[in-house]
Amino acid sequence: MHFTETPLHGAFVIDIDPIADDRGFFSRAFCADEFGELGLDGDVLQANLSWNPSRGTLRGMHYQIEPYQETKFVRCTRGALYDVIVDLRPDSATYRQSFGVELTADNRRALFVPRDFAHGFITLSDNTEAFYMVSQRYRPGSERGIRWNDPFFSIQWPQEPRVISDKDASWSEYTELPKC
Repeated sequence: MHFTETPLHGAFVIDIDPIADDRGFFSRAFCADEFGELGLDGDVLQANLSWNPSRGTLRGMHYQIEPYQETKFVRCTRGALYDVIVDLRPDSATYRQSFGVELTADNRRALFVPRDFAHGFITLSDNTEAFYMVSQRYRPGSERGIRWNDPFFSIQWPQEPRVISDKDASWSEYTELPKC
């Protein structure tokens, strides 16, 4: 695997290193040891699938508060999506900055999302599926969010959402986030 650090410290775009022959290819998709060598949390307590029938479906921007913060390892297994993260670590040089990357079934890229980052995505094609592994179990009482189009964060989405949940559409504008 090839790890490329994003402009947000601790977040990585990860590309596979396929070994090809007449049958197709084989590649390691995840390795806790490789994550550990980079000081990244490779623990996985839960794996999630998100299937989205319609292009323009937006999910996010979610995070969990202390003590249930989570890392995420996100991959698009069908279709295409634009994945976005926002650094919510008050002591970080990139606090409140965002980063986005296109993840597709064809490019087989993945994104490692550190603890204390908000995360979300918008689908770029119909029938898009995301698979993500997380280091913490989902805790409904610890879930928080920021609004996908909050002008404070200036996230550059590639398109307007066509489908969004009431919950995700109603996160309030940024004033002051609780300590993560």
